[in-house]
Amino acid sequence: MSGVWVFNQNGVMKLVDGVEAMEGCRQGSGGRKVLVYTASNEIITSYAVLERKLYSLGWERYYDDPDLLQFHKHSTIDLISLPMDFNRFKSMHMYDIVVKNKHSFEVRDMMM
Repeated sequence: MSGVWVFNQNGVMKLVDGVEAMEGCRQGSGGRKVLVYTASNEIITSYAVLERKLYSLGWERYYDDPDLLQFHKHSTIDLISLPMDFNRFKSMHMYDIVVKNKHSFEVRDMMM
């Protein structure tokens, strides 16, 4: 039995052959990822918007590294580090924010 296990749209896992798996990868699971602030269902479109949301959750700007935009929360040991250029803000940065703010942010597929 060879192939790749994938989840379909209903969350059901199935075994598909290599060709079918490659077709799924080309079609993508929705394309670009976006970070969403769940309280208002707002897509984060800039660091200014993100910074306001993080401040409201108790995060403070941390000025240790001039090449990074960093936030620290005094009640935790967590540090969020982001590239200074918002165009370099990738899904790995989004997931880092979600993990550290589980009930406030989500990463979603941007449907085009």
